[in-house]
Amino acid sequence: MKYAEERKQIVDYGKKLLEENLTTGTGGNISIFIREDQVMLISPSGIPYPDIKEEDIVLLNLDGDVLEGDRKPSSEYDMHRIFYQRTEHVNSVVHTHSEYATVFACLHEEILPLHYIIGSVGNKVRCCEYKTFGTYELAEEVFQTIGNDKGLLLGNHGVIAVGEDLPASFSVAKDIEFIAKLYYRARSIGKPVLLNHEQLAEVVDKFGTYGQLRTYGQG
Repeated sequence: MKYAEERKQIVDYGKKLLEENLTTGTGGNISIFIREDQVMLISPSGIPYPDIKEEDIVLLNLDGDVLEGDRKPSSEYDMHRIFYQRTEHVNSVVHTHSEYATVFACLHEEILPLHYIIGSVGNKVRCCEYKTFGTYELAEEVFQTIGNDKGLLLGNHGVIAVGEDLPASFSVAKDIEFIAKLYYRARSIGKPVLLNHEQLAEVVDKFGTYGQLRTYGQG
């Protein structure tokens, strides 16, 4: 079985989606791009994360053809492969249905910069228009809206996060939910004081060199 290490990583991080309260049931999906071979591994459709085994992870080419695996791939594979087709630095995509972030996705409302952690995503967390799940129309909408950010709210749906590897994309997904929770709670008792453009620019610049975080649009 090819790519055993990457398969195990997807299995492990699928369980982390539940442990970190980033989804429920079988919601969401995870993928890793093997850039040197131009193939992607993605979590299967409809299997609870605790039950997914390494052999259940599906291997696809960038045309969406199954190369290896008996399971049906996640219905959202188009939303993953579009980043692998069109960018040079995205090697993992994580899609979640995290509760607080999805509240704002259902409002079609951006999350504004009330906390510096937003710099791991962009200047704010934007929201794209609603498109039917599992369609290439959704994938195109996501890609055109996200720009150089590393995360996005999906209108009436959930969250997508991208990164140079799975730990990075998962970290962005966690940060979006953290910021969404703060924004929700702060607005429930008052008006959040937002970071200004200069403060944001400094934060985003720092996140560009912090740890292993990189914006895929940068060199």
